[in-house]
Amino acid sequence: MNFANSDDSILIERCIKGDRSALDDLVHKYQQRAYQFAFRLTADHDQASDLTAEAFVRAYKSLHSFRRESQFSTWLFRILTNCFLDYKKREKLRQHESIDSLVRTDEGEVQRQVEDSSGSPQDLSEQNERHRLLQEAIVKLPEYQRVMIVMYHVDDMSYEEMAEALELPIGTVKSRLNRARLALRELLEPVEELFRV
Repeated sequence: MNFANSDDSILIERCIKGDRSALDDLVHKYQQRAYQFAFRLTADHDQASDLTAEAFVRAYKSLHSFRRESQFSTWLFRILTNCFLDYKKREKLRQHESIDSLVRTDEGEVQRQVEDSSGSPQDLSEQNERHRLLQEAIVKLPEYQRVMIVMYHVDDMSYEEMAEALELPIGTVKSRLNRARLALRELLEPVEELFRV
């Protein structure tokens, strides 16, 4: 399947007319980028998959209202960002169980065990360590700042594309991105020596 020559607007028209293969082509074309964006926001494979699927469902249901003043990918990223922010709102409403709470078993109560999936520091290269610390810091940012960092620095979106995707003026995008960078720098301050080249 060669997507280099396919035109999104043709695929969108076919989708609107009920052509299932055109929808499959659109999903196939943008699925990997959408998933990577979602994973950078959530740092969780399952959540990223769920958000990506939800974004494509929402996009499909709203395809008739897509004005085509922006690229399909920009519109899809806006939907994905909204899915992520909606997810975070729902998550805040849920009760969170403490990691320090005890678990009841047949033998009595025991301390909750949490597997450390980061691997031993001796096995990690310096590059992997920097990536891990950076990802952890990005996840600690407030959702809106996280979106700004990921869109600009990870997905190489321009200010204009970000403004379209987030429906914000370019000046607002620039100032929010600067605040997000400062917040990220502050989070990385304790390990700044690892980021010096």
